[in-house]
Amino acid sequence: MATRPPADVTALEALQATIRARLDADPEQSYVARLHHKGTDAILKKVGEEAAEVLLAAKNEDSVNLVHELADLWFHCAVLMAHAGIEPEQLYSELARRAGTSGLAEKAARGQSSNGA
Repeated sequence: MATRPPADVTALEALQATIRARLDADPEQSYVARLHHKGTDAILKKVGEEAAEVLLAAKNEDSVNLVHELADLWFHCAVLMAHAGIEPEQLYSELARRAGTSGLAEKAARGQSSNGA
């Protein structure tokens, strides 16, 4: 039986449920459906744009805008997850697997096949 995530992730679960419900909606009526129907490349473009906006907000030390841009990035990552058929529990499990492990040790365990990120 999977461990239940902390209560503070319920907003993320609700977001993911809303996104999943909108995947097959009318693309003229739903932004999520429009992105989903355009496909992976369109979603990746949005994730990249939002990631760049996060970097700019952080570089400008604008915490209010940074929160806004982080929310946009998380939203578009959630759309990507739903488009790819990845359930939030899979992400929680991966994060739980890494808990208590040094980031340096975790990266080293992935070996030289990683992309250097």
